[in-house]
Amino acid sequence: MRAARQVAVVAGASGFVGRAVVRAFAQDGYDVRTVGRSGADATWDDGGTIRSLVDGAAVLVNLAGKSVNCRYTDANRDEILRSRVQTTRTLREAVTDAATPPRVWLNASTATIYRYAMDRPQTEIDGELGEGFSVEVARNWEDEFFACDLPETRRVALRMAIVVGDGPATRTLLRLARLGLGGTQYDGRWWAHRRYRGIGAHPTGDGRPSWHRSGGRQRFSWIHLDDVVGAVRFVRDRPEIAGPVNLAAAEASDNRTLMATLRRVVGQPIGLPAYRFMLEPAMAVLRTEPELVLKSRWVAPSVLLSAGYEFAHRDLGSALRTVAR
Repeated sequence: MRAARQVAVVAGASGFVGRAVVRAFAQDGYDVRTVGRSGADATWDDGGTIRSLVDGAAVLVNLAGKSVNCRYTDANRDEILRSRVQTTRTLREAVTDAATPPRVWLNASTATIYRYAMDRPQTEIDGELGEGFSVEVARNWEDEFFACDLPETRRVALRMAIVVGDGPATRTLLRLARLGLGGTQYDGRWWAHRRYRGIGAHPTGDGRPSWHRSGGRQRFSWIHLDDVVGAVRFVRDRPEIAGPVNLAAAEASDNRTLMATLRRVVGQPIGLPAYRFMLEPAMAVLRTEPELVLKSRWVAPSVLLSAGYEFAHRDLGSALRTVAR
């Protein structure tokens, strides 16, 4: 008699990262079950079915959460936080109740948890957490994930940098480049607003949007979708890895280099430089936030590198060409 296949439960499987993870696990021989809003084996309002899927599963992966590629209105801010914390809580309660809990639980997080950094890369060991809305979402997300003792389940928080692939962040950047707006982007002063204020039980920051004289050299940490999947497989199969893991390419770029690379990739010779007073209204039209290109994210994948992970995509230009072609 053929042995039953191991079960992998993937929550948030409908996103572009989730779809790739589902395909990879199926290729690896897992019986993949999904949790989501619709078209899944269990929906978020069906706690009983979620518990039955999780009980006995070998692996649990949670990638659920509203896209941050939107304007940070009060309604969107609340849903960005709720969709991460509540789904993680639901899964944690299912793991707690399971007679046979998963051996490993990989939960999405974000490299935006770290501070604005231009002086040195932020690692899992010595990285410094930041403040304000995006950071608070990440803090509350991880606090929920690591809450309570789950002695039989190894937990890994996947602190993802901006993912290069057919997703919202890459599409926005390519669109800017094609429109001739792919020049260097410069931070600067702007009218006070409170969209980036902290959120949650203990919000940080003073509620005012920060700005920095970056000179277009704000760092851009990224990772190709292939390496997200590769890292998920790598971490899944190495029981010694637990806690936060940075998912970012070994070599970060900066904004000036990023935008020049985008222009070459899409064949657009013109790239108007953009200052914050130009970016704010432009990003409002695109229904997203200038934080995408103005925050200096400099993240190093020290856990992956020290464990021997080999990146499939180290060069930003070749990574972007796999998406733009």
